[in-house]
Amino acid sequence: MLHKKADQLGFFTAQDGCLLAEVLHPSNDPMAGEISLARACLPPGQSTTPHRLEFLEIYYVLRGRGVLHQDGQAQEVGPESCVYLPPGSRQWIENTGLDDLVFLCVCHPAWRAEGDHPA
Repeated sequence: MLHKKADQLGFFTAQDGCLLAEVLHPSNDPMAGEISLARACLPPGQSTTPHRLEFLEIYYVLRGRGVLHQDGQAQEVGPESCVYLPPGSRQWIENTGLDDLVFLCVCHPAWRAEGDHPA
């Protein structure tokens, strides 16, 4: 059994400007298989930079409010929102609320730096 707690994860600034903590990644957790799971945090008034991933990504919002942009479309998101982002889509998210926007990011296959491109 693998068990991790969010308060024990180390955050780092991702290429798109978001604060991320890797929860599961095959490079650290072989049992993760071909997926990765990260916990993202975006402060109020901030947004990530537009980017394209070579792999699919799913966002699941835990708390906060924001707008997710994908290929010219915009969608308001909040707690319990789940959004599928297909590979190659131009995407970014902005925090439009007064609190941190906290969301989970699932990638398949697992996220890798060389598959994450500015858009």
